Amino acid sequence: MYQKYQTEAIVLRSYERGEADRVYALYTKEFGFVWARCSAVRRESSRMRYALQNYALVNVSLVRGTGGWRAVGATALAHITSDAVVTFARVGKLVERLVGGEEVSPYLFATLADTHAALRREERVLHGAIELLAVARVLYTLGYVSAEALGTALFTHTAFTHAELQEAESARQKLLSSVNHALSQAHL
Repeated sequence: MYQKYQTEAIVLRSYERGEADRVYALYTKEFGFVWARCSAVRRESSRMRYALQNYALVNVSLVRGTGGWRAVGATALAHITSDAVVTFARVGKLVERLVGGEEVSPYLFATLADTHAALRREERVLHGAIELLAVARVLYTLGYVSAEALGTALFTHTAFTHAELQEAESARQKLLSSVNHALSQAHL
């Protein structure tokens, strides 16, 4: 018998597999980045069909089998609004490209969850600042950007309050330069 694990996760993307299955790229709170297959999720009768949408924050039940992870249950906690999907998709794609595997990072999960919440909460004009700060925090978490080099306290937490967004806007050129340098060094 396999052990079932409950964890919060963010669905970074998915693709179809077989007749009714789907494979999900999840960044989980307990296991880091995982690929999980979900059987028959594309059928009309599937209860997980609407919970496991791309870019959703979910509570997912996972089982580790011989062929990898399987999603056996899911409940949606929050869906991102349509005008913020493109912004969050770019952050999610960066995480998927840079994170190698199942390495747990509470700071990275909190950054993604707080980015998700900020994009749902804030006006569209602030989405650029949220994305820049989220990308900088992702790169900081993975060791591509040094907090000391930027000389800011934006990396001591993962919150996206108006004060942090204003500080990010005031340091925009420095953040953009550091992010672009880090991405060029990573050959992305």
